Amino acid sequence: MLFSILLNSLFGFLIDKNREDTKTAKILLIVDCCINMGILFFYKYLNFLIVNINDMFKGHLPTTSLLLPLGISFFTFQALSYVIDVYNGTTKVEKNPFYVGLYISFFPQLIAGPIIQYNDVAEQIRTRTSSYQKFSVGACRFVTGLGKKMLLANNFAIMADNIFNWSTIGAQTYEVPVMLAWLGAIAYTLQIFFDFSAYSDMAIGLGLMFGFKFNENFNYPYISRSITEFWRRWHISLSSWFKEYVYFPLGGSRTASKDKMVRNLLIVWLLTGIWHGANWTFLFWGLWNFIFILSERFLHYHENNKHRILMNIYTMIIVTFGWVTFRAKDLYQAGRYYLNMFGLNNNGFYSDLAIVFIKENALWLGLGVLLCTPISKKINNLLAARKMSVLGNIYSIAYPIAITGLFIICVVYLARGTYNPFIYFNF
Repeated sequence: MLFSILLNSLFGFLIDKNREDTKTAKILLIVDCCINMGILFFYKYLNFLIVNINDMFKGHLPTTSLLLPLGISFFTFQALSYVIDVYNGTTKVEKNPFYVGLYISFFPQLIAGPIIQYNDVAEQIRTRTSSYQKFSVGACRFVTGLGKKMLLANNFAIMADNIFNWSTIGAQTYEVPVMLAWLGAIAYTLQIFFDFSAYSDMAIGLGLMFGFKFNENFNYPYISRSITEFWRRWHISLSSWFKEYVYFPLGGSRTASKDKMVRNLLIVWLLTGIWHGANWTFLFWGLWNFIFILSERFLHYHENNKHRILMNIYTMIIVTFGWVTFRAKDLYQAGRYYLNMFGLNNNGFYSDLAIVFIKENALWLGLGVLLCTPISKKINNLLAARKMSVLGNIYSIAYPIAITGLFIICVVYLARGTYNPFIYFNF
């Protein structure tokens, strides 16, 4: 990370200094991109490449034992966006390397995003103001994210991990019935949303406590009515990064040739899949999203479908199937899991264990589904807007008490348990 700060500070300065010499500036940009991506490849994908070469050619190339640096994908993308923006002239070069260092290494969103562009925080780094109001709002946002992680994501993780582990290749200790397979897929669908959006909430909250205002990273993605809309609402900062720094430079959708448009989309979704990890499952998950986004575009999906509920059901089915591949250890397990979901493994339909899971987690499942919608936000805004009424006064007193109680409950959960899986730790 320190090397990344020094490298990109230097290249940003050199590119700005050689702005009039476009050829030199372009060479410097290419070199910077190659070094950044080379480091990311070395730590994240080299072993994956070696393993696949050994499998294909029956070789014995040794793998490395290097650990993946925390947050390398996030801070590498942030550093690249800074240098590219300097090259494009959309942001001023920062001559103080400590400001670039603060931007790249800012700890609240360092290891799990959201991915921040330098333009969004450049002025805040110099002139931001801290206040009790910002701190209190940020603290409440942080506690809300902590609650989502500790109480919801972790409980969904217990169900998802158990069910997916039972379908692991070579260790079929339990044939997963249809009901249980679907419950595992739904539990993981809820887990990954509440896990990742919780970390974004905590990062945004912590940032606000320091006086920084970050853009939202999630906007109720599970109410989407298409896969295209889903990706405008899910991990917004990553989608925006690929759109701005890969899709548009390639020509985007405005290219005269439909073949080039398809190529551009394919490249973006292959890179999106690969970005998430060195595994074929992520590559196929990227292709899965590409297929449906492309289909929706060519079939004029939004113009030909007006039934909102049916559109939402379609979207959630496609998203859930995609998360199965995303969660699976490999493509073989993903394939077996899909067979279990449709009863094609002689695995039966009914499951007593699924009923037990549902009964034990009914509260969390109900809350999870409810909080995937903006109902709670609308109620919160409605109560907050009625400050002068009796109801508003009760809300003003109850809200800080509820947040404090939620924080205490989360601390108790942290103290009692050690099961805190972090999905995006490897990304």
